[in-house]
Amino acid sequence: MNTDITRYGTGPRMSEAVACNGILWVAGQLGQPGGTVAEQTAQALAAIDAILAKAGTDKTRILSAQIWLADMATFAEMNSVWDEWVPQGHTPARATGEAKLASPDYKVEIIVTAALK
Repeated sequence: MNTDITRYGTGPRMSEAVACNGILWVAGQLGQPGGTVAEQTAQALAAIDAILAKAGTDKTRILSAQIWLADMATFAEMNSVWDEWVPQGHTPARATGEAKLASPDYKVEIIVTAALK
């Protein structure tokens, strides 16, 4: 078993992602503050795509997703973007909840765990 740990986008507080034993944990991704839920969702998902690519994997290998919304009333708006992005036949286990995010300007945060190739 390979227990090497690889960190991506490491900063003083956190890393964008951490890989170990064939699994990639991606930190919560946000869109630009102030945009709509749909805009922020699309931006967060684009950031996830970029991180997955950097680690040599892709969204078909996502195992689970956690989505935090500042307001559950925006669930359908977020899902309209998610449903266009997520590859059918490769949908991950997913949970969505409401939470106070780091700033009132953020409306959605998405966290994924993926298998490496």
